Amino acid sequence: MLKIKKVTTSIISVPLKTPFKTALRVVDSINDVCVRIETADGMVGLGEAPPTALITGETIDSVRAAIEGFIAPKIIGRSVMDFEDLMEAAQRALIKNTSAKAAVDMALYDIMAQALNLPLYRLLGGSRTELESDVTISLNDTDQMIADSMAAVENGFRILKIKTGKSGLKDAYRVTEIRQAVGSAIELRVDANQGWTPKESVRIIQAMEDGGCGASLVEQPVNAHDIDGLRYVTQNTATPILADEAVFSPSDAIEIIRTGAADMINIKLMKTGGIHEALKICDIAGIYGTPCMMGCMLESRLSTAAAAHLAAAKHIISMVDLDGPMLCASDPFTGGPNFSGARIKMSDDPGVGIIYGLLN
Repeated sequence: MLKIKKVTTSIISVPLKTPFKTALRVVDSINDVCVRIETADGMVGLGEAPPTALITGETIDSVRAAIEGFIAPKIIGRSVMDFEDLMEAAQRALIKNTSAKAAVDMALYDIMAQALNLPLYRLLGGSRTELESDVTISLNDTDQMIADSMAAVENGFRILKIKTGKSGLKDAYRVTEIRQAVGSAIELRVDANQGWTPKESVRIIQAMEDGGCGASLVEQPVNAHDIDGLRYVTQNTATPILADEAVFSPSDAIEIIRTGAADMINIKLMKTGGIHEALKICDIAGIYGTPCMMGCMLESRLSTAAAAHLAAAKHIISMVDLDGPMLCASDPFTGGPNFSGARIKMSDDPGVGIIYGLLN
């Protein structure tokens, strides 16, 4: 029953409404790998992997090679009903390649939930039917960022994620000016994308605090591998610090929490290798009472929908940064959660619920 018959990949390209700019890169369009897993019974599961070389070390070619050459041979011919063994086989097919693993993982969860005629978030034990996402304000000159922030507020967003990390102390002034423009009712999250040194981070964050910008968090201020530096920032600022690129695996999460290196954790399926491992991080965070954010890379509605299902299922995920579909100029998918501005409304479609005609 539900034996995996075929695994294929294809490429999806979707232009962005405006260039996406961070301290690490500038991107004009989404160019992701889609995976289709088909069972002998005719079930089809879909997954997606964005090649984010600067974060996960993966490219389009490496993602496809990992899926087609290493993961697929380990799972073809096996039953999706042997779920735990199947997931372990997919995870052990390669050492890293987390985005490739994530695409296969979400496709398998998609099939399992379809087989049980449940939306994935219900299968995972969830009951939340609506989520609220922030929206990213790309790194530009201050006037442009203020204009983009005001436009986002006018479009109904109450939470803004402000990209920083390239201008040193000027980043603090920029965020403070955005605060003055949007008013006190709007939540500001600041993301430095590893752009500051530890001591610089403390100066900048303290300047934001002194300037009254009232940021609810600062995300990954220092290099992902500098855990001591991250801890230094956390211990010397009042603003909560969110670890992002520093946390890929459950063991990373344990280390961050155990050593007090950050106050919160950003879970992304493309870092964890999919839902299976992300659930372990949720369990760890739940034990320690560490709040989590559900984030995404530059992804279309396909993989962002899978992340939304996980966020809707786990209360330890108290923050949502799933604005990928809102940044896209077009949407080739139908079904699944409804992404409408800041609101993500879960649907009762079985599985992840996403349909893409070119993959049928």
